[in-house]
Amino acid sequence: MLIMINIRFCAFWFCDTLSSGSFSHLMRGRRRNKERRTKVARDYGKYVGALLLFGSNGIVASGIALPSSSVVLLRTLLGSLLLVVLLLAAKRRVTFHRHLGDLGCLAASGAALGASWLFLFEAYRHLGVGTASLVYYCGPIIVAALSPWLFGERLTRAKLAGFGLVLVGVLLVNGRALGEGASGWGLFCGGMSAVMYAAMVVFAKKVRHVEGLESSAVQLASSFAAVALFVGATGGTSLQIGAADWAPLLVLGLVNTGFGCFVYFSAMGKLPAQTVSVCGYLEPLAAVVLSALLLGEAFSPAQAIGVVLVIGGAVYAECGARLHLPHVRRARGAEAAL
Repeated sequence: MLIMINIRFCAFWFCDTLSSGSFSHLMRGRRRNKERRTKVARDYGKYVGALLLFGSNGIVASGIALPSSSVVLLRTLLGSLLLVVLLLAAKRRVTFHRHLGDLGCLAASGAALGASWLFLFEAYRHLGVGTASLVYYCGPIIVAALSPWLFGERLTRAKLAGFGLVLVGVLLVNGRALGEGASGWGLFCGGMSAVMYAAMVVFAKKVRHVEGLESSAVQLASSFAAVALFVGATGGTSLQIGAADWAPLLVLGLVNTGFGCFVYFSAMGKLPAQTVSVCGYLEPLAAVVLSALLLGEAFSPAQAIGVVLVIGGAVYAECGARLHLPHVRRARGAEAAL
């Protein structure tokens, strides 16, 4: 008799739960949570893919026989033209003029990006690629150090430990270049490229309403405008493009810059600033690995250890004690139902 009463009570409770909508509310909350995790994973994949693509910039640019300022000018021109054409072809409603604050941040972010490339290529000429890259990638550290004040993000022990491993790895990967000597002007350019990188990330993350293709087009167009102003103010540059330069130039401008910046900016604004900073070290890592595989550059055991430290540090800083994507909060309705 007691068993029958319990069965009737459970059946009554289950029917009451269904009738009140709690069960369906719970399932909707779980679906929303799953969709959010999928979106986070997609943003991570896009960001990492863009970084790996950027890591091949040096490989592609090595086949272009033009001054560095010409390469930067043409890559920003081609990339911005591609994004503008895609934006017009998509027939999307342009909204940046309605959000003047976002427009200002996008313009500042794009100008900082163009300035960072100009300083970086000048640093390449005076310091060499290894040392210039090492100084340039102090930019993510600047972003991470400022993130608690600018974005309200917590700087955890895992983040600090991960940054330490990444820095040691970068030093090992580029260590040989440090002993070759460096000019004061080259170090200044390398330092300014890091500052401009940090400014680019900070301004990009301030954008709230304009996103996707429109955001990337505005940023890259602003980058071209800044580079064009610099080139014009310094007396112009040579644009005599040889037949052999067209193929790598088109790849660098359309694929690595246009498509790469679209994927990069569309994902970066949705990720934490510290995540952007730590995972940003995958770009110089990709450059080192690709140069060893495709250009036959020396890859010492110390550099191999550095590669492991960069990857391990980035993973540890991002995941900490958990080997999965950052926790996404459940919907309040799902929590209430549980």
